Amino acid sequence: MSKIWRKKPISLFEAEMKKSELNRVLGRWGLTSLGIGAIIGGGIFTLTGIAAHEYAGPALAISFVIAGLGCLFAALCYAEFSSVLPVEGSAYAYSYGTMGEIFAWIIGWNLILEYMMGATTVAVAWSGYFEKLLHQFNIHPPLWLMNDPITAATKYQEIGQVAPSICFNLPALLITWVVTSILVRGIKEAAKTNNIIVILKIAVVLFVIFVGFFFIDTGNYHPFVPERVIDSSGSGHYGWSGVITAASIVFFAYIGFDAVSTQAGEAINPKKDVPFAIIVSLLICTILYILVSLVLTGMVRYDALDMKAPVASAFEGVNLGWATVLITIAAVAGLISVMLVMMLGQTRIFLGMSKDGLLPKMFGEIHAKFKTPFKSTILVGFIISIVSSLTPIDKVSEMCSMGTLLAFAMIALAVLVLRYKQPDLERPFKVPFLPVISVLGVLFNATLMLFVRKETWIAFLIWSSIGLIVYFLYSSKNSKLNEYEKNHGSLN
Repeated sequence: MSKIWRKKPISLFEAEMKKSELNRVLGRWGLTSLGIGAIIGGGIFTLTGIAAHEYAGPALAISFVIAGLGCLFAALCYAEFSSVLPVEGSAYAYSYGTMGEIFAWIIGWNLILEYMMGATTVAVAWSGYFEKLLHQFNIHPPLWLMNDPITAATKYQEIGQVAPSICFNLPALLITWVVTSILVRGIKEAAKTNNIIVILKIAVVLFVIFVGFFFIDTGNYHPFVPERVIDSSGSGHYGWSGVITAASIVFFAYIGFDAVSTQAGEAINPKKDVPFAIIVSLLICTILYILVSLVLTGMVRYDALDMKAPVASAFEGVNLGWATVLITIAAVAGLISVMLVMMLGQTRIFLGMSKDGLLPKMFGEIHAKFKTPFKSTILVGFIISIVSSLTPIDKVSEMCSMGTLLAFAMIALAVLVLRYKQPDLERPFKVPFLPVISVLGVLFNATLMLFVRKETWIAFLIWSSIGLIVYFLYSSKNSKLNEYEKNHGSLN
């Protein structure tokens, strides 16, 4: 049991950086673009509908302020860690070097859930926008081919029909494999694809803000915080508790800056450029999120927003059909880059854990030509394609937030631990006002975890329990630190 608290020496991280087989091709703005690519999409094109319609109403803007503020605390801590340990693995690697192997495993295991469910959510959202785009051109595929079984059953019931025995979301399945093929071919190709899409997305987001502003009906803001409602299951939404619950849901939209830190192994100058990209991408996207949420809930009443394609539905609500086509095309393209960065982050977490022996070697195998972890990329693509084709969007979106909140809270604590235990380490970037920022980061994220729905907590605890079983049956026995301890003594 004493082994579970051992920490990975900083010297080992430095040795691994020198031996890395990954291509270092990402500069400062390339990394920032990856962050923006992941952040813009999941929140604006997807979760604004769910969070406003179900939980916060027009006060969604406050939810984004709350989530953004909590993320800023965590982002500063991530920035310091990425300057000290510029390696793939993100929060997992940072925890391994400061909090111990068991903490690192729990973080890594939940990051797997975070990125995989995040990419799955976006795949389903992409399908919703793609279907809307087809409808714009008067193409109407059968419901059973465009929706998971649960959603399809509901839609068939609405039109008085019985759903076929076979229903699945074909577009979600196909787009997952398109993204997988891009990722297998290399980081440079993935980054180029992302850059093009990010330019398009920012242009359309600015279009939504400036054009939508002229169609705001201030009556839609009343009540700004709708009264609390208790549903048949005994749980509630709206009210200030709904606003905070919405903040815990839209937290998913911010994990783009987390994904930036997973690309440190492919950055040209990671110690300086990764911290820059983390903070800049977060600040840009937080401002855009707040403005878009105010515009959308001003254009259309919150309870009339479409949960699968809220931005397009808002412009439909004010009879701007031509704008709807433009936004839908941008969303179809834009959500691809979100999936791309999330799946990219997922495979780099796998790579870091495999290097440490906590996961099988296959997760760390690099393609001889493309220099990518191709086996884990294909495996991730396979799982996401199956889950996204068979699962409703609201069931997978909330699972992302738990892993994110836990990782952010742990990193906020870990940066304080490392500053205290190893004050002389070179830190190109330092968190200002420590320990205040660190403590606020822990409290903020831990508090939001209390407002996550009970069902999400249950799923999170089940997933974590499975992770602990895997750790004690496989990972602790195969950890590379076992061999290191034989040669250098105990790491406790």
